[in-house]
Amino acid sequence: MGAPVKPPKPFTAPARARRAAQTPVLVNAAPSAAPVLESAARASPVFVDDVADSSASVDDVARSPVFVSATRASPVFVIATPASPASVDDVAAGSPASVDVVAAVGRVSWGGAHGPSTSALNVENTPPPGKRQPRRPSLQPPTCRAGAHGPSTSALNVENIPPPCKRQRRRPSLQPQTCRAETHGPSTSALVQPPSWENEVVEDVCPPPLRFLPAREPGVQLRKGDCYTPLSLFKLFFPKDAVEVLCRNTNKQAAKNIARGAKYRWLDVDVAEFYKYIGLIIYMSMVNLKHISDFWRKSNIFSIHFPSTVMSRDRYRSISWNVHMSDPDEDRLNDAKRGTSEHDRLFRCKPLMNTVQNACKSFYHPHRNLAVDERMVPCRGHNSMTQYMKDKPTKWGFKLFVLADSSNGYTVDFSVYTGKNNFPTGQGLSYDSVMSLVDKSFLGSGYHVYMDNFYTSPKLFKDLYACKFGACGTYRESRKDCPRTTVNALTKKSPRGTFRWIRDGPLLFVKWMDTREVAICSTIHTVFKGDTVQRRVKSKLGIWTTEFFPCPTPLIEYNKFMGGVDLSDQLIQYYTTQHKTLKWYRKLFLHFLDIAATNAYILHKQLMQQDSLTHKAFMEELVEQLCGMENEPPAKPASGHHLPIPGSDVTSQSMKATAGRKTCAYCRKHREKQTKTPWKCEQCDVYLCMQPDRNCFRDWHLLLN
Repeated sequence: MGAPVKPPKPFTAPARARRAAQTPVLVNAAPSAAPVLESAARASPVFVDDVADSSASVDDVARSPVFVSATRASPVFVIATPASPASVDDVAAGSPASVDVVAAVGRVSWGGAHGPSTSALNVENTPPPGKRQPRRPSLQPPTCRAGAHGPSTSALNVENIPPPCKRQRRRPSLQPQTCRAETHGPSTSALVQPPSWENEVVEDVCPPPLRFLPAREPGVQLRKGDCYTPLSLFKLFFPKDAVEVLCRNTNKQAAKNIARGAKYRWLDVDVAEFYKYIGLIIYMSMVNLKHISDFWRKSNIFSIHFPSTVMSRDRYRSISWNVHMSDPDEDRLNDAKRGTSEHDRLFRCKPLMNTVQNACKSFYHPHRNLAVDERMVPCRGHNSMTQYMKDKPTKWGFKLFVLADSSNGYTVDFSVYTGKNNFPTGQGLSYDSVMSLVDKSFLGSGYHVYMDNFYTSPKLFKDLYACKFGACGTYRESRKDCPRTTVNALTKKSPRGTFRWIRDGPLLFVKWMDTREVAICSTIHTVFKGDTVQRRVKSKLGIWTTEFFPCPTPLIEYNKFMGGVDLSDQLIQYYTTQHKTLKWYRKLFLHFLDIAATNAYILHKQLMQQDSLTHKAFMEELVEQLCGMENEPPAKPASGHHLPIPGSDVTSQSMKATAGRKTCAYCRKHREKQTKTPWKCEQCDVYLCMQPDRNCFRDWHLLLN
């Protein structure tokens, strides 16, 4: 038998606690305080009735030391400090002010986030302010704080237990986001309304259009009365001075290679021979064979006679191995700076590249609409400058940023991308590449620049607009400052042809639903002018029909003018000189040849208008003149007498003087003039002029005989 267990003593609250339950709690507020707050007696918690549908207001610090915080997420407590303003913890932060009440001594101590308040109703002899009461065990069972659905109903803290230091977890607000007032003024909570997409019904107010003030008259900067052959136009981009530099550097490079032990015979190349070498390169771009040696193959049904009459195979190869655009002696000095900021990666291309760039700007001034895009020069060599672009037809190679005239594809300017430090301005590659190509001192103002979503950004468009350049292009929604609001936005179920728009000053953002959503930004256009696009639509029965859908104006203009660089690439690819090389910089040398030949043809078209040659005929004549072998047009076999006849049948009397007039073949070849004539030879089918001061008809047939 163990010792008997004594029964526990019944719980009896201390006398001070019993007196506190019968005494109301007094609050001493400042004279300038807001209405006096009442505290509940008999162990009721001190709180202010909260409002379910609105957040609590906060009294100004300068006007009242009494502050009230009230939400459903946390109980509301009163902090009163007659001597100094009490601090208020943000309700959203999840740490409401606590109340310490010592009812046993007839004193109220209000604790805040920074410690107990020194303002208290000292009705009995209490310790001096600042000294915290020792923590005593609580006589009340543990209670829970209020949740999100109402105020706390916990008992009054009669033992003056300090609040816990752990901050309450922040709960998401159920109210709309508001803006706080300034520190020294009353709170004026105002809702921040997000921007909304406008629909088709709302009219757009476009800013005043930019005036088009080009620095020069747009078009060819040559005298239109002069005669320009394909060779003379090509020499504008590859002048004799530049070819002399090429010959000098090529001879130095050949001597350097022979000193290293190269086993081939070398003779210094001169300007005339180098032009023939260029002519053979362009010839090989028009006659495609698998290997270069096939152009000199003999005793075969596929033998080609022309290349061997211009240059031997070994001579062509030796020049190709040694073509050099920079001085080999200066190359060593630049290579010694490798790894430093002074090293120039394009040093071996700079002399010829600068010549071609200056020529592109000098002899042609672009029209109003321009396009900026990338261009790839194919190269699979191991070089730090080669890039991979999966969306381009040529995926591996050197990347060029090109500014082209949208009307004809003329390459106005270009820059070769060498790496991350190519544009060290800190604004990003897409921003810097456009700003480096758009030169106001060269172009003028009022131009319209079109670009794709790689370049488009609100900052770029605003800066271009400040320089008086309009811009238009598709954009990526992830770009900074682009609208991301979903208020009245398009959805996946939006019908085809619907669009939404937002205007932010000069910036116009438009989204249009086609087979998928298309986003475009512009500082040039209004939203909609009544344009439509044609689309083929398949019905539920499987029948294809043609329908018309409304399309915003920026998209219509973008599709019309964005293809400037693509048109330039297309013209280059028709007769490109690219082939395998041993050195990476010779790839760029061949691309400079492509730019020169293509721009020369565009100048020819602008000068000759309707009488211009086709692209193929222009390139053939250029090869003949570069190689020094001008072939006469083949004459038809004479079956009778050579008689002049009108070039066309004239049915209208008003067109008698101008109908059927074309360039005289003899004047173009031997007099270097573009003389128009309505007469041609019946047998030869060649236009020849007959004038009192010249008789090209007679001179032509004398040469044939």
